Amino acid sequence: QVQLVESGGGLVQAGGSLRLSCAASGRTLIGYYMGWFRQAPGKERDIVAAISWYGGNTDYADSVKGRFTISRDNAKNTVYLQMNSLKPEDTAVYYCAARRGFAVGHLVRDYDYWGQGTQVTVSS
Repeated sequence: QVQLVESGGGLVQAGGSLRLSCAASGRTLIGYYMGWFRQAPGKERDIVAAISWYGGNTDYADSVKGRFTISRDNAKNTVYLQMNSLKPEDTAVYYCAARRGFAVGHLVRDYDYWGQGTQVTVSS
């Protein structure tokens, strides 16, 4: 069992930056593909970024490419999402998720464990 806890969300002006963290407990994240998803009110939960267990492969939604960076520190059992040049349309609840195995996943159903989410609000 993996427990995930996100932090770092908040209110920021457009053009600003935030760094989200996802701390895991229960077991090591080595061997888990990790993803960040987001869900805006009235919309589906969508993938934002994903990273392989060793950090060598990363994948991003087109809407955040060049602005967001996903990274992980397996020694700290933590995954990060650096968000720069934030836009009002980035406003959402951001969720961290873990997927057993070494294959990338882009869908909610691909992931086995979820955090409770952290709110990101970008004002114009």
